[in-house]
Amino acid sequence: MDWVSGLLQRPPLTWGDILDIALVAFLIYELLLLIRGTRAAQMALGGAFFIVLFFLARAFQLETVDWVVRNLAGYVVVAIIVLFQHDIRRALAHFGRAEFFRYFDRGSQAQSTIEEIVEAAATLALRRVGALFVIERQTGLRNYIEGGIPLDATLTFDLLATIFQPGSPLHDGAAIIQGNRVAAAACFLPLSINPRIDHSLGTRHRAALGLTEENDAVAVVVSEESGRISVVVDGEIERGLSPEALQQRLGQLLGRRDGAPESSPDEARSQAL
Repeated sequence: MDWVSGLLQRPPLTWGDILDIALVAFLIYELLLLIRGTRAAQMALGGAFFIVLFFLARAFQLETVDWVVRNLAGYVVVAIIVLFQHDIRRALAHFGRAEFFRYFDRGSQAQSTIEEIVEAAATLALRRVGALFVIERQTGLRNYIEGGIPLDATLTFDLLATIFQPGSPLHDGAAIIQGNRVAAAACFLPLSINPRIDHSLGTRHRAALGLTEENDAVAVVVSEESGRISVVVDGEIERGLSPEALQQRLGQLLGRRDGAPESSPDEARSQAL
């Protein structure tokens, strides 16, 4: 019974031990999520079998089984790397997209997002195709996303241009952008009821004004009638922006790698003129 007494007489649990256990549990949980539904799940079961076999061989002194398992271990690791290199890359990419790592890459992501939006807006404006892009900032837009068609796709110029092609089922409504992803399309927004709004503004402009009056989102509107590009923020509209002025203004609003400060709407309008 000495081994039972030794098992029960453990040193006190410290905060370091708790953190250690929590980190290992988190890594195991994330690993199980990654391999769920893939061929790696079967390999994980096989690996677990070899681990159990190894400890059984040690416990019952099965020398031959222990020798076989120890000599096969190196080859199994190499085989896993070769056979599952795609899954390993996917797992590393998954961890790289975690919020902790996104903080360090926020500037480059914002710059890439701005470039794709500007290119799409400029192309649609040249073709006189109406469009409404809504860019989420601090205030979440989940209610509007759930009311549209969920996409959760990587933000690209081609995707935005395709969404707003005339005749597309997603043409009506807004495309909501979260970070570097298009969360949903065909999202309907509340129209502004401000009586001072210019009566020449259409439904897209009124929807952009109505949304930005309620939260801190940024809206980019392309007019179907005139092809003019507008930016709407805090219930204020800045009309007639060139692609260069649009890129500069979005950089001020969304944050750039050069850390340019956000300017007021009056300053942006003067720069556009």
